[in-house]
Amino acid sequence: MPIFYSPDEFLRLAGGLPVADVRSPGEFEDGHIPGAANLPLFTNEERAEIGTLYKQQGQEPAMFRGLELIGPRMTDLVRQAQQLAPDKKILLHCWRGGMRSSSVAWLLDLFGFEVGLLVGGYKAYRQLVLQSFHEPRKLVILGGRTGSAKTEVLAQLRAMGQQVIDLEALAHHKGSVFGALGLEKQPPVEMFENNLHQQWARTDPDRPLWLEDESHAIGRIYLPSGLWQQMLRAPVVDLRVPTPERVAHLVKGYAGFAPTELAEAAQKVAKRLGPQNTKEVLKALSAGEFATAAMILLRYYDQAYDYGLQKRQVKMLQVQTDTADPFLNARGVLAAVLEAEEDKPSL
Repeated sequence: MPIFYSPDEFLRLAGGLPVADVRSPGEFEDGHIPGAANLPLFTNEERAEIGTLYKQQGQEPAMFRGLELIGPRMTDLVRQAQQLAPDKKILLHCWRGGMRSSSVAWLLDLFGFEVGLLVGGYKAYRQLVLQSFHEPRKLVILGGRTGSAKTEVLAQLRAMGQQVIDLEALAHHKGSVFGALGLEKQPPVEMFENNLHQQWARTDPDRPLWLEDESHAIGRIYLPSGLWQQMLRAPVVDLRVPTPERVAHLVKGYAGFAPTELAEAAQKVAKRLGPQNTKEVLKALSAGEFATAAMILLRYYDQAYDYGLQKRQVKMLQVQTDTADPFLNARGVLAAVLEAEEDKPSL
């Protein structure tokens, strides 16, 4: 007989046991528990067919059709489960913890598997994920104008033992209109939230947690409301890097892309840049004059950043530097925060 686990217990066990998600491939692709394998009971088309049958004719006809579909595949399901869990200990779930997971659990039980089921299914897990972002954390927001190498500074802070979550890495996007260049396709929002929760749940609530200053949306992904509200209330460390160093950093990061790709991205902010600035940016990119293009674009990005900073009603700590070196700036930022904590413990 299967054992039923709450979402918290299920996730704790998932660290050492294989997890099989028996929902359809389409459901799995939209979002799943990180590390889970897809062991679908039905294809996308079959799930749609059974759902329609259930609505039109009721539960029993839908169940009979389900049996017709899965009957010939039972052997394959067991063999796939054996490959996934050679020691025959496995965790299973479907959408609501209903018939799909119970059916597969019954089948695997016949073959000697020890099966754990998720109470409430994936739906209950998603509720846990979204609620977790309302749990308080001691957030510290690393701000700075575009080109300040904030992501690299965060990486150095992590290497120094600080708690860090790189939101842009999870979102596969660097935030600006150029943010998708060179990165893989953004994950579905649901999957982004699941991956973020995996890191969020591992953080110590009693220690500072560093995040980069972001807009509510990173590319096409919106941050969970619980996290976003905490970010708006969190203290900001404003790293001030000289413009020439920021331009050099941007050129180093983007000059390797085709001018046509850069031009296409720049045109997304054409209305905000204005026709003359846009024309100059496109001309500079076409000529390979990347520093010139970066300088013009920074006029817009700096104004937007400064405006957003002025609107924030939070504690602000400005850290001046004369370099874009991430290691040196991470040391400077951390030293400034530690010094400020001695005078203002709440920072």
